[in-house]
Amino acid sequence: MENLIVVHPERNEMTVSGRQLHEKLGIQTEYRHWFPRMCGYGFEEGMDFNPVKIDRVQYEGLRKVSREVIDHELSIDMAKEICMLARTPVGKTVRKYFLDMEKAWNSPEQVMARALQMANQSMQALQEQCLLMQNQVIEQQLMLEELAPKARYLDQILQSPSLVLTTQIAKDYGMSATRFNRILHDMKIQYKVNDQWILYANYQGKGYVHSRTITIPRNDGTCLVRMQTEWTQEGRRFLYEELKEKRGILPLIEGGGGHAGRS
Repeated sequence: MENLIVVHPERNEMTVSGRQLHEKLGIQTEYRHWFPRMCGYGFEEGMDFNPVKIDRVQYEGLRKVSREVIDHELSIDMAKEICMLARTPVGKTVRKYFLDMEKAWNSPEQVMARALQMANQSMQALQEQCLLMQNQVIEQQLMLEELAPKARYLDQILQSPSLVLTTQIAKDYGMSATRFNRILHDMKIQYKVNDQWILYANYQGKGYVHSRTITIPRNDGTCLVRMQTEWTQEGRRFLYEELKEKRGILPLIEGGGGHAGRS
């Protein structure tokens, strides 16, 4: 009869399988007819029993077939009353078994054992939760450390309203202006016309650059007049995003080292 009772530690209760009790009592009426008749004695779903679906294996001819059927988890009190209603020696024996099991279940030793088990489970769950929170904090710290250099570089850009030369931006990346301009050319951001770097059409008119006329004195006393491209802070931000996204190139402040990443 040891299979009659199912212990549910998480719910701190014992239940009885309705179908197994039906079989143990030797009831001739089919379970699907018998159980509703038992419910007629005032037993209530959710209080005295709960329906559950189980797989039952049976033979149909020579074939072994598994079918889903409805069983019921009965409270010990309901199971004891059903045994009394049976009015048979088997019912009396099964009821005594339930009484003995109930007495053992409620003994001080068993109550203490269940309390300790629940306390251990709660402690373990708490430890797992603390570990999870600790890992989340570490991940957030690493994320903040990763984002901090970017924030500092962008802060520098936002705080500086002035125009900057390509040489100055290239220095942020640990490069020469020549190499930096070549990378921007390879990325189809700019091209050269009469010694001046000009943005491609799809980047023009967005406030990225400003052209300024400069005068360069010559040794013979004459002056060379030429156009010079200077980057706005919005253009500097644009270059930062493009270089990072398309080439994996970062400024030195973010751990970059002037090495082109993705091609």
